[in-house]
Amino acid sequence: MKEKFIVKGLGGKKILSGKIKINGAKNAILPTMAASILFKDGFELNNIPNIEDVKRMSELLGCLGSEVSKKSENKYLINSKGLNKFDLDRKISEQMRASIILTGPLLARFGQVSFPVPGGCVIGARPIDFFVAGFKKMGAETKFKNDRYYISTKNKKLNGAKIFFKTPSVTATETFIMAGVLAKGKTILKNVALEPEIDNLINFLVSCGAKIKGGGTTTIEIVGGTLLEAKGKKYIAMPDRIETGSFLILGALCAKDLEITNCNPNDIDILIEILKDSGVPIKVGKTSIKIEKNDKINNSQFKGSGIKTKEYPGFPTDLQAPMVIFLTQTTGESLVFETIFEGRLNFIEDITRMGADIILLDPHRAIVRGPKDLRARELESPDIRAGLAFVIATILAKGESVINNIYLIDRGYERIEERLIKIGVDIKRISSEEI
Repeated sequence: MKEKFIVKGLGGKKILSGKIKINGAKNAILPTMAASILFKDGFELNNIPNIEDVKRMSELLGCLGSEVSKKSENKYLINSKGLNKFDLDRKISEQMRASIILTGPLLARFGQVSFPVPGGCVIGARPIDFFVAGFKKMGAETKFKNDRYYISTKNKKLNGAKIFFKTPSVTATETFIMAGVLAKGKTILKNVALEPEIDNLINFLVSCGAKIKGGGTTTIEIVGGTLLEAKGKKYIAMPDRIETGSFLILGALCAKDLEITNCNPNDIDILIEILKDSGVPIKVGKTSIKIEKNDKINNSQFKGSGIKTKEYPGFPTDLQAPMVIFLTQTTGESLVFETIFEGRLNFIEDITRMGADIILLDPHRAIVRGPKDLRARELESPDIRAGLAFVIATILAKGESVINNIYLIDRGYERIEERLIKIGVDIKRISSEEI
């Protein structure tokens, strides 16, 4: 059933107020769910949002023989004791890029895995050369036929290896951490990604018996062993820093007073500093961020600021699209340099049709000139993060907008319209039956 959002924009007025709570981080939860393959027993996961990607990962694990059950709101149980398959379901895998992360633990446990080319959002090339080359160093062989990869090892065991990533990759880092947990000998990963979601995974695995050193640094060492045991330990997902940043940008543009709770401000230091420098009145607490008396400041008083997406602790690529919306309202000219994905600026065409002054220089760079009033429009969500940027843009704009293909937004944000309504947004979810 197709659904859409109907949004009545504020026409640039800053009237939103209240509190908005941050959910558990999608990008931390999915690898932890995949890590259940490394366990001989099950464990409980807490602070889990009701989002489509969690449902898809649950289905993928279920197809492999794992038991995944939702015990209550935001609480899941996973037990992979009965795991008996190592072939990833094509239909589900082609819906989400994160499916690739299952290859590491499956190969480590069974010595073989097969999977289709992973899918997900259309934001640029998704090469898996990191994975193929890394598994080869660990003693695996790869074959590709009928649009499917087949990777296997001799004696059904991966060997520890030294792997250097030419470019830091979060997914590759997490995948090879998990592969190393059951590999024979020591695995050394160099030039790894530093995102806090990786530490969230490492800390839980170590608490359950994994031998991993170097979390938070560019070199991680894993000494392989036997299947892990949770022994009643519970996983608690960290707050979603991308959700935190997105709501902070919305607040800067449209809120009088807004408090973002249950978050970790340290995870988005760079965004907070950029917004503060632009003139946004922000107060940072230990687990909260406040925007106060923001209605006293016109958006035109905000100064433009160039951004360059980069691996953590640089500016997150997942916040680039919402930040472009903010820059359309600032005074001056700002350069946006997307260094991670070459297709991630494709949404800009729709924003210019709303009235923004943006020049796309090439697939990686754009110049945003502001301030410009945005007008309502019918939009098609192209991916998770640009979809949320469209929500922000339509709240900011004048008139009634329509956002189609909101399944992609649901992949990363739990019933976002219900949370936005509580702070004063006029937004409705309309199903195809109501159209």
